[in-house]
Amino acid sequence: MSEGPLVVMAVIVDGGRLLMIRRSVAEGDLVWALPGGKVEDGEPVGQTAVRETLEETGLTVQAVEELGERVHPDTGRLIAYVACTILAGTAHAASPREVSAVAWVAADEIPQYVPRGLFPPVQAYLDRS
Repeated sequence: MSEGPLVVMAVIVDGGRLLMIRRSVAEGDLVWALPGGKVEDGEPVGQTAVRETLEETGLTVQAVEELGERVHPDTGRLIAYVACTILAGTAHAASPREVSAVAWVAADEIPQYVPRGLFPPVQAYLDRS
């Protein structure tokens, strides 16, 4: 059973690299994550991904595909993953309270950032991008 509202993570791939954020405050041993956050009342998941990406990284993106949902094995939260394409901007830590750094992570570097590996539909999207 998940606690709290649905969380949406934006999956942004550019030049074969996945955008990740370094949390200002780690959640357990989770330091690096995809940009994302909680759905606001009545907000479509795609809109949440767009809003959270802008707030956390300064990038203007467009939601293009819902990749799936799961209960996160570490947090127990229900998470939806939304693929987005970049419309404008340069990724940076736009919300220092939430984000201390951003990184464009190559596929072979993923294990350094996500030791358990990506959610399979996210990995599949990265592999075909």
